[in-house]
Amino acid sequence: MRSSTQVEQRIDEQARRFLAKAPAGGVTAKLTEFIVFGLKQGWACIFGAALLAVLMAARLWYPDTAALARNDFLTLAAVTIQVLMVAFKLETLRELRVIILFHLVGTVMELFKTDVGSWSYEAEGFLRIGAVPLFSGFMYAAVGSYMVRVYRLFDLRFASYPRRWITAVLGAAIYANFFTHHYIWDLRWVLLAAVVVIYGRCVMHFRVFRKQFRMPLAIAFLLVALFIWIAENIATWSGAWLYPSQMDGWHPVGLEKLVAWFLLMIISVVLVAWVYKPQPPEAAEGDDGDGGTRRGAAVEPSAR
Repeated sequence: MRSSTQVEQRIDEQARRFLAKAPAGGVTAKLTEFIVFGLKQGWACIFGAALLAVLMAARLWYPDTAALARNDFLTLAAVTIQVLMVAFKLETLRELRVIILFHLVGTVMELFKTDVGSWSYEAEGFLRIGAVPLFSGFMYAAVGSYMVRVYRLFDLRFASYPRRWITAVLGAAIYANFFTHHYIWDLRWVLLAAVVVIYGRCVMHFRVFRKQFRMPLAIAFLLVALFIWIAENIATWSGAWLYPSQMDGWHPVGLEKLVAWFLLMIISVVLVAWVYKPQPPEAAEGDDGDGGTRRGAAVEPSAR
């Protein structure tokens, strides 16, 4: 199993003692797997969930007359969340490096997209670069935090994973298209087809509690993109940013944004894969490529 934080190790030990008594078959066993799956997903989303909670609270209760601009408050809150995540050992320093990379990649995109009018932020506060408040980068960092945490919490393995250099070229092309489509042809549908071709044969293997499950990786991309789209609706409702069509009144973000988030998932996976090399299912025994040892199918019941 990939290395975990000290806090997760303590939770894992407590959960094993409790869940070891759960039946190995029947409805109760299936319900246990489902509950553990939900708990793991919630734990993986802790950074993003905390950030969304702050965005909603600021929308509902932050006073308009406060001396500190709301965007500056959001930036300071995001920094505080990140510091606490590391201080309380909820994230490893290795994961933090990946999250910072997500932050930088996202901020560059934000600077360009706000300049061309794709979306906008309230022009307030001092903690910003141009028209982009610094808290915006933390929203991309939240995606990065989820990706690296879910990778180890579910001990992800991949059958028929494409060569990493091919995925890197695809990820670079997708990232470039977010910029170039404003000036030349929009290749998102071509890139979407390339994703299906390159990742179409790849199957993700993941362990919840006692059982291992499988899912086509492209389906996993779509499900995560859908989750981010829901979070985006919450963020725009809170006024974190607005699309041009929302200026005269908020309405749900269009489903066409799912394609953009789906493609962004490829960039996310490429970034994580260069830090945590994807391992095949048959590598269930022995070194996991990350300096640790992975348990095989006969592991003790684990909540992680």
